[in-house]
Amino acid sequence: MQGRQSRNHFGLHMPNLQFRLAACYGGNNMAKTALKTSPRIVLDKKTLKKALTELAAADPDIARALAEAGPPELREMPTGYGGLMRSIVGQQVSVHAARSIWLRLEAAVPSMEPADFLAMSDEQLRAVGLSGAKMKYGRSLATDIVEGRISFEALHELDDAAAIAMLTQAKGIGPWTAEIYLMFAHGRPDIMPGLDLGLVVAAQHLKKLRNRPDAKRLLKIAEAWRPWRSAAALVLWHYRRNMPDWSAREKKTK
Repeated sequence: MQGRQSRNHFGLHMPNLQFRLAACYGGNNMAKTALKTSPRIVLDKKTLKKALTELAAADPDIARALAEAGPPELREMPTGYGGLMRSIVGQQVSVHAARSIWLRLEAAVPSMEPADFLAMSDEQLRAVGLSGAKMKYGRSLATDIVEGRISFEALHELDDAAAIAMLTQAKGIGPWTAEIYLMFAHGRPDIMPGLDLGLVVAAQHLKKLRNRPDAKRLLKIAEAWRPWRSAAALVLWHYRRNMPDWSAREKKTK
């Protein structure tokens, strides 16, 4: 895996993005604090242990999930263009299909540099399994990086909200993709992807809720898990994988 910092020049007009994002997420303080450069905590194997200990102490339901399913493993993905492109490849296809396409793409573009991706023809990209939409998204993202609208060096200095705003400029990069990238590629410790169905389902069962929570309610529940919401998300995903198959129909007894 590459290091958590990537190299690119920053040419983005951040003030507009920051105030726009502050309006979306609530509070003007986000815009004011987005460029602070205080030391950032990274969620790694060491801090994950600390996070799980603190989460279990703060929330009995998290403690129960850890007791039942065990601790989750840290997830990582490449930083930079390769990491985001990997997320694009995985959109709306099975895990198996995404892996097969990604391996073929990685073989065709070993550097996974934006300029090298842009040099590939449509025929070459179709041959590895990319759909027309994903080719378009990949080229758009590569162009945004090459032309400086997205900078991974600057991303490291931004708070979560401003970083999400910068990444979601690119076609094909929505809030969920940006949040997952920041969690797994940059080790951001306090992100909760409210639109993730797996997290919503896991939270419903963990908290014994009558109805499935929407994104707003999930984020409200997750306030108790600050400043380790990313670690809490790992717990929920892991817990869901180890839950009974709630969608399976019970066998009728004769």
